Amino acid sequence: MRLAVLKERRDGETRVAATPETAKKLAALGCQVAVETGAGLIAGFTDQAYAEAGAEICQDAATTLFGAGVVLKVRAPLAAGEGEVDELSLIHRGALLVGTLEAGANPGRAEAYAAAGIEACAMELAPRSTRAQSMDILSSQANLAGYRAVIEGAGAYDRGFPMLMTAAGTIPPANVFVMGAGVAGLQAIATARRLGGRVSAADVRPAAKEEIKSLGASFVGYEDEESKSAQTAGGYAKQLSADFYAKQAEVVAAHIAKQDIVVTTALVQGRRAPILVTQAMVDSMKPGSVIVDIASDAGGNCAATHPGEMYTTANGVKILGYTNWPGRISAAASALYARNLLTFITTFWDKEGQAPKLPETDDIVQGVTLTRGGAVVHKSLITAPAA
Repeated sequence: MRLAVLKERRDGETRVAATPETAKKLAALGCQVAVETGAGLIAGFTDQAYAEAGAEICQDAATTLFGAGVVLKVRAPLAAGEGEVDELSLIHRGALLVGTLEAGANPGRAEAYAAAGIEACAMELAPRSTRAQSMDILSSQANLAGYRAVIEGAGAYDRGFPMLMTAAGTIPPANVFVMGAGVAGLQAIATARRLGGRVSAADVRPAAKEEIKSLGASFVGYEDEESKSAQTAGGYAKQLSADFYAKQAEVVAAHIAKQDIVVTTALVQGRRAPILVTQAMVDSMKPGSVIVDIASDAGGNCAATHPGEMYTTANGVKILGYTNWPGRISAAASALYARNLLTFITTFWDKEGQAPKLPETDDIVQGVTLTRGGAVVHKSLITAPAA
């Protein structure tokens, strides 16, 4: 089985879908691992390191994909007109494509994979279960995004994070407010605490309150009957009513005016990120304050965020709206992402057939499979017939 690892070509992508560590383990399974030259260089993995791990280094995408039965990607392969290389057309019919495919936000992708005869698995759709935990790319990447967000916020903040007692006087600790206490938010809280900040956090999910407090942060938020059902069975935040968000905003508005650094992490699966920090809230903050918007890929949690860049408002508030936050810590993000994909491949590896075997009745396979046998099969993408 030839397994191909391509260089990522989408703008701003710095990660790679396999590292020398996972390439070696894939080769040990019996795979012929082919890595496009330069695929891991931005993340700090050289062609030589891959070669020493047993991989074949190929000069371009076409050579890498030639004869490949499995293709590992970070982002969806480029289709015709999306870049200088039409990666999709180079993938062989019947191949297994594994990566972050974002088909929900790009409806035409699944149809294109089906038309090309590709068996596409979108790992961001893996179920939230104990068995799938080690394949959960959303959690592994969000963890690093939360860490990196605080580091970037600390770099942009020009006063200092911990309390600093000097002969010239004392510098107070930074007040840090984390909005959203999912995987990214909890890591942001922990990182801000390690740096010496005075940390508070908010989340609409009822279970988050105790998690926030367990990390040494104070809880900020509005609670009512609606908030008791603010979590999906998978553990994600649900979209709540406009009335609830208005009341939550009142509580947050009073708190946010006193903060030095605000980190926003709230995402709702398949939708635009909710606005949690209004323009009025931004205007109330002190000059030199920093807002770090991890949700900028989905439009941002802050009304003043400029996705993809750092922006300073008229009142001197810095808003970090960078996209692809995990990509800003590319070596670690690639290492975790590659292990997620390795676990998926090894879990369904057929030793006799020397190839992945994906049982259609398996809950993980059902969760991630977009296309099979030339058809779109994922339930979220199949349009119900008209009555």
